Amino acid sequence: MRFATSPDDVLARLAALREHDAPTHGGHVLSYVYDSGEPELDELAGAAVRAMQPVNGLDPTTFGSVAALERDLIAFTRDLLGGDEDAAGPVVGTVTSGGTESCLLAVKTARDAWLAARGLAPGAARPRLVAPVTVHAAFQKAAHYFGLALDLVPVQPGGAVAADDVAARLEDADDVALVVVSAPSYPHAALDPVAEVAAHAAQRGVPVHVDACIGGMALPFWPGLPAWDLRVPGVTSLSVDLHKYGYAPKGVSVLLQRGRDRQRGQYFATTRWPGYPVVNPTLLGSRSGGPLAAAWAITQALGREGFATLAERSRHATDALRDAVGRVEGLRVVGEPVGPLLAVATDDAVAPERRVDPHLWADAATARGWVIQAQPAFPQADGTVLPHTTHLTVTPVTARVLDDLVPALTAAADEVRGASRPDAGALLEQLAGSGVPLDGPPDSATAAGILGGLGLDASRIGDEGPGVGPMAPLLAAIEALPAPLAERLLVELLARLAEPRG
Repeated sequence: MRFATSPDDVLARLAALREHDAPTHGGHVLSYVYDSGEPELDELAGAAVRAMQPVNGLDPTTFGSVAALERDLIAFTRDLLGGDEDAAGPVVGTVTSGGTESCLLAVKTARDAWLAARGLAPGAARPRLVAPVTVHAAFQKAAHYFGLALDLVPVQPGGAVAADDVAARLEDADDVALVVVSAPSYPHAALDPVAEVAAHAAQRGVPVHVDACIGGMALPFWPGLPAWDLRVPGVTSLSVDLHKYGYAPKGVSVLLQRGRDRQRGQYFATTRWPGYPVVNPTLLGSRSGGPLAAAWAITQALGREGFATLAERSRHATDALRDAVGRVEGLRVVGEPVGPLLAVATDDAVAPERRVDPHLWADAATARGWVIQAQPAFPQADGTVLPHTTHLTVTPVTARVLDDLVPALTAAADEVRGASRPDAGALLEQLAGSGVPLDGPPDSATAAGILGGLGLDASRIGDEGPGVGPMAPLLAAIEALPAPLAERLLVELLARLAEPRG
């Protein structure tokens, strides 16, 4: 066959593009990627993906390997996360394309069960989804997609929700389809009081979902934790990602549900068209068998003992980073983080000239080759404000680079100590003076102009490098601007990344 471009040239172009990405191995990116530090696992995952590359997970009656791999993966996660059969029924599950899909399906199932119990059709009523403000944004997406009212509960300064505060939202529980808690939450690594919340919810007949997408493959090996998984009475579903601390390539997650009848409501099935009968347990129809096979291969190779070993490495590195941050004047770790992640904020107990802004710190660390993730401050409905922070996700490979990472983070803090973060107030004045409406989303051209004023240029991403510039100005703008405007700017930034150039 004659190719427009030779396969060797295509791969060379791909390799050149990848050179500009942040490194996915070696521990220099403390978010987004989960490096086991074991090259053999990467090779195993790659071989498993190649073996399943042509397989379509849409139809396990045609590709029986899909059903076999999914059975094993669900059994492994079910046994790890306490999914024994009880009076409420057996724990069954589905392999999905990622945590977002698992969360969406958990909410859809709860909504449909709530409607069915009342004899209502979708759209006939709008039940509530009750969750802490720290719950993953995937649940905001789920509420938006499936027509639920999102009832967010303020959290305590350390990031965990108080069980009594959730209970107060359930006093009139007839319109509540689902309560969600996190194990742990992404922003602050706070473990919500799962057992206490589930007890309150069970008294009112409300199901509880535990979002363990980030922690589910690590927390089973974390010592001294209260009950948080499917062993807790009243927990009806749980999500866990295998492409995080399961070390599989993206995207693969598992949604576990208690009770066959409840889980069957998750499916979409139709014979009402002229083609083949369509039966989908997930939002996707055609599905790659690659990530499924990779996750299966890794769980088979590691077993429970192997995951315990990797979790211990992550725990050692997390403890070391907590201690290191504690020695940096001007910074503090938020709350009592649980699992292999943590958030860092300014230490307001020291004099202003000795404080370190976490977003400036993140930019300075990135300039030194260590990517850590800035998170904006968040005003809660009760008037309290969760501080702006920087997030660190810790993986087993982090333990091997501590001797380089800790000095780099310390030097980055020294560089920006006493420096003020970008003036968001000045940005608001500038926008108001320019006539940009602050009460609604601007058009594409106006949004791009605002981004340029913030020093953010989407055209830099891709051929010329992995970043759009310092994140501190963008995060200050997100905090200062009305949410619809801030969200519109972010949409514009991301949308322009994929636009053809020239």
